[in-house]
Amino acid sequence: MPSPATLTVDLNALAANFHTLEAIGGVPVHPVVKADSYGLGAAACATRLMAEGARTFFVARASEGVALRETLGAEPAIYVLDGCATGRAGKLVAANLRPVINTPEQLAEWKGANGGACGLQIDTGMNRLGFRPEDAPEPFDGLELVLSHLACADEPGQEMNGRQRMVFEEIATRYPGILRSFSNSGGVFLTPGYGFDALRPGISMYGGGPEGRPDPRLKAVATLEAEILQIRDVPVGESVGYSRGFVADTVTRVAICAAGYADGVLRSYSPKGQVFVGGELRPMLGRVSMDVCAVDVTGLDVSVGDRVELFGANRLLDDAAAAAGTIAYELLTSITARVPRAYVG
Repeated sequence: MPSPATLTVDLNALAANFHTLEAIGGVPVHPVVKADSYGLGAAACATRLMAEGARTFFVARASEGVALRETLGAEPAIYVLDGCATGRAGKLVAANLRPVINTPEQLAEWKGANGGACGLQIDTGMNRLGFRPEDAPEPFDGLELVLSHLACADEPGQEMNGRQRMVFEEIATRYPGILRSFSNSGGVFLTPGYGFDALRPGISMYGGGPEGRPDPRLKAVATLEAEILQIRDVPVGESVGYSRGFVADTVTRVAICAAGYADGVLRSYSPKGQVFVGGELRPMLGRVSMDVCAVDVTGLDVSVGDRVELFGANRLLDDAAAAAGTIAYELLTSITARVPRAYVG
């Protein structure tokens, strides 16, 4: 029996985006599959990406790395962006994971555990994780990768991009022969000189545009659909949903759909959200509630049991995110476990 709400993941589209990003960036893609591949399912996504040629992956947490190792086997390199916290080196070694070292304490922990291959993060201006350039350690045994992270890659005209690139290029000379990785999804699309040796895209593999808006070079990977549970005519002057979020000024045909904020459909969709239904984009009405949302289907030939598309090929991910006042990253990672993932391709 179909679920009232379903997130369908097109693995062929994922593979196409992987190869598109590699072609644009001109160097290998090392996929970011943290947060369960941005909510789409790391086991399925990483397995397909490995079949497409990926041999290095990035996760955020050690627990994500352990699960991914069990899925992918011994071959690929798996880097943990959190690094190596005190007392956790043994867990990383046991799972053959590679911490991205961010602090002197992490470096000491990893060396003390006789850890093997690892990465090193240099903070080139974002002030998040990593060593400041002036504090970066000398080359050491086991170092396989040096990386940094762009703060404003989704703004191609932002001068901070060039400033970070110059800092990274300079500091990387301290580590001759070590693989260099600098570009996230947005960085892949910046002018030449940002790719270095390896790309680390996340959201653009999963269909999100590099500048927070749709990019025609990328395919829609995720489709969130919900079933119509009931259709009703709302008379003039009557309201829909909590707090009279919508009041009908004409007789309005309303579909009540099986997706709400307990499924990850953000409450902030009200009042600008839209769905694709009956061959058209139609507005959501009133406030999103826990389990349902309301859609204007006036004049459409739709029935109970039909499905509406909250985002996908017809309601693009970045457009849906903008309507909710957020970004594609949050939209995908907000989809809850109550929504089953279905895979095609």
